[in-house]
Amino acid sequence: MSRRPFHRIGEAERRQDLIRATLECISESGLKGATVRQVAARAGVTPGLIRHYFSSKEQMLQDAYREVMTGMTTAVVAAADAQQQTARARLHDFIVANLTPPVADPAKLSLWAAFISHVRVDPTFAEIHRESYLAFRSALEELVGDVLVEVGQAADKRRCQELAIAINGVIDGLWLEGTLVGDLFSETPLPGIAIRSVEALLGGISLSETTPSS
Repeated sequence: MSRRPFHRIGEAERRQDLIRATLECISESGLKGATVRQVAARAGVTPGLIRHYFSSKEQMLQDAYREVMTGMTTAVVAAADAQQQTARARLHDFIVANLTPPVADPAKLSLWAAFISHVRVDPTFAEIHRESYLAFRSALEELVGDVLVEVGQAADKRRCQELAIAINGVIDGLWLEGTLVGDLFSETPLPGIAIRSVEALLGGISLSETTPSS
């Protein structure tokens, strides 16, 4: 395991560096292997400094999980945040971002798999998971609603929510397949499958349209 050289940085940057070191240790050794001593060695600091930023190992792991989940949601929302695009193009880009690097990546799967078992037994992990899921679904509901309005269809809250839940299910399933056995989909790229599936859920609305229908 490589040790980073210590250098003086700000409080926020140091905390972020420690979270990155924690994630690297988890990716290599799992949650149990990500000890305070290992994380300190990876970050190039003393265990005492880690305790300055995190009250316990559990808090360190919880913050690392929040970083993973928030980071993936931020990445896909940013991919759809282009003011000059149509709503359909934004939803298209949101879906593609979920199924391409850096979100669809074996390293992300390793981290997710390491954390997910904790979600069932640790209330704090469960709350982090719930918050991140709702944030992702809220962003997706808004994108779906914008698409429906753009094509002149009703965009009531219940319809947008149900469509977002269904689309999220498609994305989650393909994300798992793509990160576990991505080599099997070289001839049938998963983003294209996802787009066609979502278009079907939307009742045939094409996400390849670049201008609103009249």
